[in-house]
Amino acid sequence: MRSDNHMNTRRWLLLSALGIGAAAATGSAVVLTRTTDHASSSAHRPAPGPSGTSGHKKAGKGTPSPSKGPHRPSGGSRRKSSGPRPGSVPVEAGLRQTYRLRPVAGEYAIGSTVLHPQIRKHAQLTLPGSGRYIALTFDDGPHPDYTPKVLSVLRTYRIQATFFVIGENAAAFPKLLHDIAAGGHVVANHSYTHPLLTSLSTAKVRQELGRTSDVIEKVLDAPPRWCRAPYGEWDARSLKVCAQLGMEPLGWSLDTNDWARPGIAKIEKAVTHGVEPGSVILQHDGGGNRAQTVRAITDYLPRLLDKGYVFVRPHT
Repeated sequence: MRSDNHMNTRRWLLLSALGIGAAAATGSAVVLTRTTDHASSSAHRPAPGPSGTSGHKKAGKGTPSPSKGPHRPSGGSRRKSSGPRPGSVPVEAGLRQTYRLRPVAGEYAIGSTVLHPQIRKHAQLTLPGSGRYIALTFDDGPHPDYTPKVLSVLRTYRIQATFFVIGENAAAFPKLLHDIAAGGHVVANHSYTHPLLTSLSTAKVRQELGRTSDVIEKVLDAPPRWCRAPYGEWDARSLKVCAQLGMEPLGWSLDTNDWARPGIAKIEKAVTHGVEPGSVILQHDGGGNRAQTVRAITDYLPRLLDKGYVFVRPHT
């Protein structure tokens, strides 16, 4: 009996030594005991929004211009864990994770996890499912003056949005990408120089979308999973490139025409009169003076919240 105990002790010490050696090689902590995990923080967040399928509406738009510029009209309870408690996260990894896409007011999301998106025939233009879900999107940033102001308004009302960034702007203002992601918003791809993708060769389309994805991944340590074509114009070739780069295409169903600076009242009216469950709202935080946009969202967002609308973000 004493011999068996002795052998068991030696076996346990050997396993411990092997575990510690593995920890030293990988930089992780090893705990050879079972423990009770605390409930995930996501258990205290609101339930997710609907899961995605492609929309079938066509977004309204005018004749697109190939020149660079803004869009034309167009409860958790605790549970027992069967494994060891995770070790501490290395400091460097923790800093990188700080800027990954994180929620502000919940895990509301459209779409489902897709590691290798299929090639779509068209972009998703509206939100799937039932419920008063809507999505707020901003294009053509980041802009050093207007993006921080938009983020401030969204933070006030704890609303999540999606920012389709221009690659050259993202490269010029990487801190603003950090600010967007750290606020819980989605950073998405809107090409590098805002060309009309349907007028480009396949190689040029790949360059426009690929360079922007590279900038986003370099800054945020995560590639974008959603993409919007300039002017909302896709064709079979650009949709194929979008899928090959690991992204889903997203358009819009409600165009505020804020790019033309029609006046605060008209922007607000476009939203409050045109919004309906499933709307994807298009606005801009870059590409020009966006003071009207900042003022408009300040006025209409609390009104939409009072009407029971829930703002969601795409999530993959």
